[in-house]
Amino acid sequence: MKLLVILSRVPYPLDKGDKLRAFNQIKELSKNNQIILFALNDKELDEFALVELKKYCIAISIMNLSKLTIFFNLVRALFNGKPLQVGYFYFNKAQKNVNALIEKYKPNHIYCQLIRTAEYAKPYPSISKTLDYMDVFSKGMERRIFTDPLYMLPIIAMEHRRLLKYEYNIFQYFTHKTIISDQDKDFIQHPQKNEIRIISNGVDTDYFNAIPHKKEFELIFNGNMNYPPNVESVEYLVNKIMPLIWEKLPKVRLLISGATPNKKVLALKSNRVEISGWIFDVRENFAKSKILVAPMQISIGLQNKLLEAMAMKLPCVTSKMANNALGALPNHQIFVAETPEQYAQFIIELLQDEEKANNIGLNGYNFVVNKFNWKTTTALLEELFSSNK
Repeated sequence: MKLLVILSRVPYPLDKGDKLRAFNQIKELSKNNQIILFALNDKELDEFALVELKKYCIAISIMNLSKLTIFFNLVRALFNGKPLQVGYFYFNKAQKNVNALIEKYKPNHIYCQLIRTAEYAKPYPSISKTLDYMDVFSKGMERRIFTDPLYMLPIIAMEHRRLLKYEYNIFQYFTHKTIISDQDKDFIQHPQKNEIRIISNGVDTDYFNAIPHKKEFELIFNGNMNYPPNVESVEYLVNKIMPLIWEKLPKVRLLISGATPNKKVLALKSNRVEISGWIFDVRENFAKSKILVAPMQISIGLQNKLLEAMAMKLPCVTSKMANNALGALPNHQIFVAETPEQYAQFIIELLQDEEKANNIGLNGYNFVVNKFNWKTTTALLEELFSSNK
C-alpha cells in the first residue's frame, strides 16, 4: 500500500509525544507499505532528521513555516472561524505541495496525525483516509480555562468553542478515526464516537530497559518542559509536594528532565532541584533516578513518560487523570495520588521501602511489556487502513 502520512511536525528528534508516536508508527508501517511523508516544520531542522526518516520513507517533503507565514495563518484563522491550532499549520503553498505528492504517488490511503493536519486531506473524498485525533485538544483547552491567567481567558474560551465544533465537523471527512485511549474517546463530542478505534502508544522495550547506573536523584519528572501541562505539573510538584517530602527527608533531590525548559521551569532550580534540559539519551536520566513522579494536572492522551519509566522498572507515582489513560493497577503496578499529601506519602513510602519499590517497578514493567508494544498497536492501525468498514 502507498501511504501518505501528513504531520504537523517533523517526527525527529523524539522530544515530543506526537513525534514519538508518528516516528514509531512510520517505522512499523514501512515494513509492509511505501511511506510518503509530508511534514510541516516551524523550527530549525535537526541535522539527523532526514537521515533517520529516509530509512523508512520512499519520499519526504518538508514545508517550513516562517514566522511571517504563521502570523498570516493565525490572522486568517481568526476571521474564518477555524481553531488557531488548525489555522497555525494550514496555508495554500503547503496544500499545493500535498496536492503534488498525491498527483505523483497516487497513495491508496492518507493518514493525518492530529486535527492540525486534517484540512490537507479534505479535498480528496475519493481516497480512503484516517484521522488520528490522538489527543482531544478541546478538552485540554477547557481545562486551561481554570488554570491560565485571566487575560488569556477570552482567547482560550474562543479556541475551546472552535475546537469542539471542528472536532465534530471533521469527523465526516475521514473513513476511519483513531485516538490514543478510551478516556480521550469519551471526550469527543460526536454521536458516532464509538466508531473511533483506540490505537495506544507503545514503548520500545529493547531500548528502554533497566540499565545499571549510580542513583544520583531520588525523583525524576520527564517531558517537554515548554508544554503547559508539563510546566504546571512540575510547578505543582516543586511547590506543593516537595516541601512535604523535604520535611521528613530533607536530602531528597529532584531531576527535571526534558527539552526546552521555559522561564517558569528554570526558576524552580535549587540545590535540591536540578534541570537537565534536552538530553540525547533520556535513559541516562531515568537510570540515575529512583522514582518517576508525574502529577499531571491537565492530561490528555497517554503519558509516554510513564511508559518509558515503567519499561525501565522505575516505580511511578502519577495522577488519577493520567492513569485513566494508562490503565495500570493502583498500588500494584503504579501509585495514584490526588493530593500533595498523598503524593508525599507514596513517595516517602517507596523511598523508605526498597522491596516495595522494586515490586512496583517490576509489576509496572510487566504491565507495559504485555500491553504497550509498537508492533502490536501499529498492526491494528495497518489493519484499519486496509479495511473499508
